[in-house]
Amino acid sequence: MKKGEVLFSLLRVAIGLIFLWAFLDKLFGLNFATPPDKSWLAGVSLTASFLAYASKGTFSGFFHMLSGSIVVDCLYMAGLVAIGLSMLFGIFQKIAGYSGALMMALMYLSLFPSANNPLVDEHIVYLLLFLIFARGEAGLKFSLNKWWKRLSLTKKYSWLE
Repeated sequence: MKKGEVLFSLLRVAIGLIFLWAFLDKLFGLNFATPPDKSWLAGVSLTASFLAYASKGTFSGFFHMLSGSIVVDCLYMAGLVAIGLSMLFGIFQKIAGYSGALMMALMYLSLFPSANNPLVDEHIVYLLLFLIFARGEAGLKFSLNKWWKRLSLTKKYSWLE
C-alpha cells in the first residue's frame, strides 16, 4: 500500500460527504446552512442570494448576471450530488475531480478577492485536492474503483474512470 493511501481515501470520503450534505441541506432545508423556507424544494433559487449579494469584487458583474437562473441552480445541485457520490464511492473520479475543481474555481472567482486572504482560500485548497483525485490513483482504498474499472464500458472509455 502506498504511503498516505488511507489518509487520501478518508479525505476523498470526507469531501464526498461534505458535498452530499450540502446537496441535502439545500434540497430539504435541514436548518443547518439552509432553513426549510429557503430550500430548493420550497421553490427558492439557491444561487439568487449568493450570486446577487455575496459575490463582490473583480468578477461580480458576471456572477450577478447568473443570479437566480434555474439552469445555474440545476447545474449547481447536479454538481453537488454527482461530485459527492463520485467522491464517496471512488468512481467517475476523473470527471468528478475536474468538475469539482471547476466548481471550486468558479466559487473562488465569485468571491475574488477573498475577505480573509486575497490570494488563497478554502476554494483553492479544495480545487487542488480535486485535481489530485482527478489526475492520480490517490485515495482509492475503501472505494468501488477496482470493480468500476473492470466494467466493459469503463475499459472501453477510459475517461469514465
